[in-house]
Amino acid sequence: MTRQGLSADAIIVPSLADAVPRHLCTDCGISRTDDPKRCGRACQFIAPDYPALETKVHGRARDPARTDEQFFGPFQRMVRASLKAPSPGAQWTGIVTRIGARLLETGAVDAVLTMAPDPDDMWRPVPVLVTEAEAMAQVRGMRMGYAPLLALLEPARQRGFTRLAIIGIPCQVYALRALEKELGFEKLFVIGTPCSDNTTTEKFHDFLNLLSDQPETITYLEFRADYHVELRFADGKVKEIPFLQLPISKLPPDFFPMTCRTCVDYTNVLADITVGYMGGQGEQWLIVRNTRGEELISLLGDELKQSAPGSAGKRKGAVTGFLANTERAAGGLPLRRMPDFLRHIVGWLMPRVGPRGLEFARARVEMKAVETVLHLRRAEPKRMKTMIPDHVWAIVAPYGLKPQAGERTTLETDVAPTQQSAV
Repeated sequence: MTRQGLSADAIIVPSLADAVPRHLCTDCGISRTDDPKRCGRACQFIAPDYPALETKVHGRARDPARTDEQFFGPFQRMVRASLKAPSPGAQWTGIVTRIGARLLETGAVDAVLTMAPDPDDMWRPVPVLVTEAEAMAQVRGMRMGYAPLLALLEPARQRGFTRLAIIGIPCQVYALRALEKELGFEKLFVIGTPCSDNTTTEKFHDFLNLLSDQPETITYLEFRADYHVELRFADGKVKEIPFLQLPISKLPPDFFPMTCRTCVDYTNVLADITVGYMGGQGEQWLIVRNTRGEELISLLGDELKQSAPGSAGKRKGAVTGFLANTERAAGGLPLRRMPDFLRHIVGWLMPRVGPRGLEFARARVEMKAVETVLHLRRAEPKRMKTMIPDHVWAIVAPYGLKPQAGERTTLETDVAPTQQSAV
């Protein structure tokens, strides 16, 4: 037994093969498997086909008549939620890890594939297979850095695990879904978390160094939907920093890699359920996408407090300003230049009059779509035709971004781009 009272196999940490070098790669783990060439048909940064995979996973692609599906992908319902009894040490209240624990408690899965903290660096993610419900407490919290989660699919199969739950970010989940049939697992539950911007663990430590003169004592960091970053420290102190007062100008231009700047799947549309914060207004935002997602929610029973998500404010001004700043940044990080005294005023106003709830989530999805178009157009123009799905062009159209010649697969756009609508 371990110090935590768990069996030796409660958390399995298999050894990993080296990654095969790829361009525009987030190291989801597929290149470390016995067939690295599968990357060519699995990677979302090569030629993603969201309508086909959405239909495969959810039974249908996103419905144009349901406006929010254009932003968030197919769903059955969205809720604002929190655990009535928050789990100690959780990033929010512990919904994701509690779902994983319940799957193990009920015998629905053999293992949960997720991330644990590196023993020598709590911020560095390490992919693990969790086989005991009590061990899910060891994987709570946020990690930052590339993590080859899917490299553990083969060790899982070798151990006889045929029913898995996988907790992953969008680039991992896309590859998983693209290969799901050939992987041959009896059952997969996919719990997705939103993601838009990752970086290396080393660069994340540089960011922490800018936030505190004792960065080694920071135990928690969260970007909240009220336009603040929350820090917690080992001595119990809590610090809140408005977004506009973050030291973004001190970060290097490549702090976020090109993959993250050109990701078109902020909300993890191929998961059975997405659990995030953007539309939660102080709680978590759950996007229940299919019957398996409903099954996952039902595992929590009356442990879960649920309510309808709210929506307030207007996003157009914020997104328009973001577009202009991104264009001016010329490939670097978009910076909003203003005097310090105005930063305090605007920082006070944003949580009160800026987009909130679902409107905040729509704004972030639009910003990610804007980033994708602008950064690919600047740095990887030849990839635009295959990397940008039609729904992304529809999202950016209200802001004057339309496909130019060669940027879209439809013949009409290639011939006469100025006459085409971005839908």
